[in-house]
Amino acid sequence: MKKNRTNGLAIVAALSVALLSGCEAPSLDGLLASHQPSQPTGNTATAKDGTQTNTTEPAQGESPRAKQASLAETIQDVNGVPTVTNPTDLAVVVNKKRALPADYIPPDLVEPDVPFPFDEKVEKRLMRQEAAQALEELFAAAKQDGIELYAVSGYRSYKTQKSLYETYVRTQGAEHAAAYSAVPGKSEHQTGLAMDVSGADAKTRLEESFGEMPEGKWLAVHCAEYGFIIRYLKGKEDTTGYAYEPWHLRYVGKEMAREITAAGLTLEDYLSATATAQK
Repeated sequence: MKKNRTNGLAIVAALSVALLSGCEAPSLDGLLASHQPSQPTGNTATAKDGTQTNTTEPAQGESPRAKQASLAETIQDVNGVPTVTNPTDLAVVVNKKRALPADYIPPDLVEPDVPFPFDEKVEKRLMRQEAAQALEELFAAAKQDGIELYAVSGYRSYKTQKSLYETYVRTQGAEHAAAYSAVPGKSEHQTGLAMDVSGADAKTRLEESFGEMPEGKWLAVHCAEYGFIIRYLKGKEDTTGYAYEPWHLRYVGKEMAREITAAGLTLEDYLSATATAQK
């Protein structure tokens, strides 16, 4: 990661939007570093890889290995909004039915030392520290294989996502916005664990055709080796709520990423299957 890291960011100033490149967010110089990280609630513990697990003592004869919290165990109603209780968990599921806490800002945002297709020092350059380091390793491996990748859009604050979503609705219609964008509070980008990536050809940037490009094919095969999954798979729209996005990488850690990718599952289905197997 680059030396000029910004930890625990608070977002200030007005936002302008650049649709295909994520959102033109405030300058990093205008972001505050005094935010204290939110703490997950409940009887849970966080492992070294960031995975939140149930700390309840296992019953006699049960494996002593800690259990992965189920989707049902990590959601609560907050003012009528189903809100996740484990926002800092690497396995957190944020989707159209599961929102982040309204004031959530990731506790350890940094800028990965990877190429970007823009020069502006804005928030979409950021990821959580572990994910950023993994992205650097992934980009380095791709380069060794002759694959040129660019990081397009990482962290987005609640305000940025609100501006982006409203722009999608205004310019491309509500149906398109619902398929490709999230309402504020329900975007994976706000977790700091997601990064949209592209190849050198701007024509395939944030387009389904990226999946058929050498860069997209390389990612589909290798991203799990570095802890990432292709979050929104083709044919899984009913589960994820979103159209196929071969450019959207989500960090979950190496072990989980390999298991999810090998099984061809979505994150939702994987956690549901894991919870069922642990019963």
